[in-house]
Formats: sequence, structure tokens, C-alpha cells
Amino acid sequence: MFSFLKKKSSPPVAEAPAAGASPVLEAAPQDAAEAKQSWLKRLKTGLVRTSSNISTLFTGTRIDDALYEELEAALLMADAGVEATQFLLDALKQKVKADKLTDTLQVKAALRELMIDLLQPLEKQLMLGREQPLVIMIAGVNGAGKTTTIGKLAKHMQHHDQKVLLAAGDTFRAAAREQLTVWGERNGIAVISQASGDPAAVAFDAVQAGRARGMDVVMIDTAGRLPTQLHLMDELKKIKRVIGKGLENAPHEVLLVIDGNTGQNALAQVKAFDDALQLTGLIVTKLDGTAKGGVLAAIVKQRAVPVYFIGVGEGIDDLQPFVASEFVDALLG
Repeated sequence: MFSFLKKKSSPPVAEAPAAGASPVLEAAPQDAAEAKQSWLKRLKTGLVRTSSNISTLFTGTRIDDALYEELEAALLMADAGVEATQFLLDALKQKVKADKLTDTLQVKAALRELMIDLLQPLEKQLMLGREQPLVIMIAGVNGAGKTTTIGKLAKHMQHHDQKVLLAAGDTFRAAAREQLTVWGERNGIAVISQASGDPAAVAFDAVQAGRARGMDVVMIDTAGRLPTQLHLMDELKKIKRVIGKGLENAPHEVLLVIDGNTGQNALAQVKAFDDALQLTGLIVTKLDGTAKGGVLAAIVKQRAVPVYFIGVGEGIDDLQPFVASEFVDALLG
């Protein structure tokens, strides 16, 4: 099982916390080498659809306009978006010329560096312990894996000695409450829930309960909704306001869970939820073989909302912190 504290060797985003500092929500496997290789293998498998399209371009070909055109098509098919694709192509052409690259493998290595630099702003660690309790509001459309993700995060936080309280704020869908309750029972975590009623009231009660019980983290699930459902988006804004009444400056994190298979639709989701809630981070799920992955490049060009975690499957260890270099290596095969 993974805990959440790890000293990064490369590429570090933040130093390992000193004594008394806020811990970093990062994964550190019990058998680091073996577990890390297993994770990277699953990530590579999850992004094979994109990597197979791109890696074949750099095998026995010439560095010419045809290569760039094929690369452009591959990046667009990977959902990288027009702006990010053009940015990468322009930068790559300049680098090839400036460095006098003559081998396609050198061009691929140059593309790797450029993509890591592009995605680096998305790489950020979730810091624990900076508030008591740390209140995390989690949103997303139906089917993105939101409730399952909350369960995984709660389990990981427990391994980092965090006392966690969950709030079943999706009062419209009984299955969501039941699913979160199952996660709570499985991990010995209390869940604040109501069979029906105002989700903002559930969120408020959870914050109050978290303060009274001395919880370290309160995570609040919200009803899945499409960003076009304006009345439901207004309700999300209300939930956020009510949380703030329960605890000043809360919620401290507002996370959006997006399905890695949704491609360019993810851009619309990020924009709509960010406009409504001012997102602090993203969690990208279901990078499990059909996902294209390039959408993160499009996201960073639209608005660099940090990607705290990515998920490649249903297992507890399949949700891991986003590391740009690992992601790009899997994306390029």
C-alpha cells in the first residue's frame, strides 16, 4: 500500500517537508522500485493509444515537412488541441534548427523535453495539515469517477495518519450516497449523509462536525452535473458559499474530477467549473487504454489548473500524483 510522503529525487516540485512542516500528499510505495515500475507500466498501457501513434513517426523516417505534418495530426488526434499542437511544432522546428538535429530519435528526445516543459506548470503537490480541518470540495460530471476517487484519496490520507471525514453531498443520487458510505465503512471513516435535502446543508454539517471531532480533512462530494445545467452550477456556488460560512476561508481546495476519455470536452468542463468555483486542482481518471492523454496540453494552454492526481484503474494504488516527466514518457512511448 502507498503512503503519501515521499522524498522526490527527480524532478522535485517541492522539497520533502521539514520537521513540523505540512506533509505533502504524495505516494511512496512500501517497495519503492517494484511498485513504481508497476505504476509506470500501467500508465504506459493506459496511454498506449496515443504513444503508438506518435512513436511510430520517429522510426526510419526523414526530418522533413512530412514528419511535422504527421506529428501535427497525431497530436491533434491525441486531443492536444490546436494551440498546444502549434506551440509544440513551432518550438520543435526551432530546436531542430538551432541544435542541428539530424536523427529522428534526437527529434523525439527534443519533443519530450518540450512537452515536459509545457506540462510542468500542472505538476503540484497537495499539502496537508495547513488548516484544521483541511476542507476539500470535489466536483465533476456524472461518470467521471468522482465518488470512487474520494474513497481512494481518503484511504491514502489514512495511511498518512490523517483523520478523515466524508460528506455525501450528492443528495440527488442514492447510489452516490451508498457508494460513499461503503467506502467509509470499509475504511472506518464516518460519512455525513442525508437521505434527501439540501446538499449545502450536508456540507455545512460536515464542516461543523469536522471541527468538533478534531478531523484533519473533510472531503465533500457534490452531485455530478453537466456544466450546461446552469441551475445546478448555481447550486455548486451555493455549496461553496455555505462551506465558507461554516469555516472561514474554506473550502481550501476545490478539485474537479475529469474523465481522461472525454477529450476536448474536458476543456469545456474545466472552464465552466473554474468560472463557477475557481478551481484549485484537477484529478484526471480513467487513463486506462482508450484515453488519449494529450488533453493535458490543451488544458495548460487554456488555464494551467494544477493536476494533483491521475488514475489508471480501479485499484487503490491506481491513483497517483501527476509527474510531468512520467506522463510524457508514457505518452511518447
